[in-house]
Amino acid sequence: MNLTGPALLGPKQVAQQAQQALLPVTRKQNFGEWYRAVIAGADLATNSVVRGCMVIKPWGYGIWEQIQRQMDDLFKKHKCCQNAYFPLFIPTKLFAAEAQHVKGFAKECAVVTHYRMKLDDENNMIPDPEAQLEEPLVVRPTSETIIGDTMRQEIRSYRDLPLKYNQWCNVVRWEHQTNMFLRTAEFLWQEGHCAFANEKDARENMVQMAQVYRAFMTQVCAIPVIMGRKSPGERFAGAEETMCLEAMMQDGKALQAGTSHYLGQNFAKSSGIQFTDETQKTQYAHTTSWGVSTRLVGAMIMTHSDDDGLRVPPRLATHHVVVIPSGHKGIEERNKYIQEVEGLFDKAAYAGRAVSVHVDDRDMSPAEKQWEWIRKGAPLRFEIGAREAKEQTVTVSRRDQHYKEKVVVKINDLVPYVIQTLAEIQEKYYAQAKEFLETHISTKVEDFEQLQKHFADENNVGFVRVKWCGDPDTEEMLKPYKLTIRCLPEDQTGTQGKCVLTGQPATTDVIIGRSY
Repeated sequence: MNLTGPALLGPKQVAQQAQQALLPVTRKQNFGEWYRAVIAGADLATNSVVRGCMVIKPWGYGIWEQIQRQMDDLFKKHKCCQNAYFPLFIPTKLFAAEAQHVKGFAKECAVVTHYRMKLDDENNMIPDPEAQLEEPLVVRPTSETIIGDTMRQEIRSYRDLPLKYNQWCNVVRWEHQTNMFLRTAEFLWQEGHCAFANEKDARENMVQMAQVYRAFMTQVCAIPVIMGRKSPGERFAGAEETMCLEAMMQDGKALQAGTSHYLGQNFAKSSGIQFTDETQKTQYAHTTSWGVSTRLVGAMIMTHSDDDGLRVPPRLATHHVVVIPSGHKGIEERNKYIQEVEGLFDKAAYAGRAVSVHVDDRDMSPAEKQWEWIRKGAPLRFEIGAREAKEQTVTVSRRDQHYKEKVVVKINDLVPYVIQTLAEIQEKYYAQAKEFLETHISTKVEDFEQLQKHFADENNVGFVRVKWCGDPDTEEMLKPYKLTIRCLPEDQTGTQGKCVLTGQPATTDVIIGRSY
């Protein structure tokens, strides 16, 4: 590798380069613009020529790969499913069989009607009228129906159950308003689909998967979440019950980070998923579905990043350590020393992963590299020059600290220092996010008038925890204020109170807030 590079910049040039670390807008000035600036500054993704779609670039896709690999390992550890793959295209007759499902997704469906194009008289590409499909195909927005058709063919007896599938794939939902990683016309995700012989096992699966997601989000993504059940108005289309994981972003809005659904026998009946039980009676299966998507990357960005750019929790970082060569003297000795430092980490591991060390040997100034990796959120940066080589040390900067803070570590202490520091950064990111969540949930709102005033005040950022009578019709009262019941949290108090919407007696706790 080439580690020569240019000479270190002078003080004035370094001061000028330092301005590159600051994003063009802060979180307080405009949170939406800040979010997009973080994505651009970290080179995570860019808009595609296709409206509403994005190109996920290597640093951004590397984060998704870490999510995918570690979550897939978690699925296998808990024997949640077997991975498979199902068609991108769904016949409309399958999709239309479940009425509530169609109603929930009809406005977002992309539909294929022709299988060939032709040139018109003006050399424009148009669908060939002679190549029209006998039945239009929906480009999958979700796969309950197509997977249900496969289950129908595979399940005959109770001995075939449970049947647990998962697929990692892309889906298409033709969104009118898009935002990278949060809401795009095409996105990546995993979707699990399971069939069970009875309701009890299916509901247990729904809860188990919500718990698996919560463990992953808190331990790997360092994102605290509120786990609970969705209100009837917010359930997945066609589900009898939906569990969710709600996270709070730094602007106080909710982001639904993952869901797990008990579908009852609705999809089994529409797909014909039947089996013969132990008494030789024919029964419909009980099914579940559950999923998370690249929206988790957006959640990570908005939970942890600061006004200098992205901050990646070490367990999700593609590179734990970035080595930035510096200086113009003793280059040969410096390069040999860098290789020695790299070699120290050949067998080192953090949180079950090899410690990833990347040497940035591009032909750029060290200051430019420093600010680029600050914006990209690499957990640790090593500066190594002739002085470090001579003194057998490494100058280390942490992304969770101010960029001027540095520590000099002796090479013999480097590996344990890095492993311990990565753990500290991971814990610190989670602790900061958890404190923000807990200090931005108000319990002082008691009636609908107070609820309106609370969210009309720009200084009141976050959620409210209030009582609700459980009447689904009352959820419509929240829509004019762009509010929703985010969930019925798992930790119900059971205390008596008054419904915030009707004033009627109520014991159910709900979380209300604005969301993405």
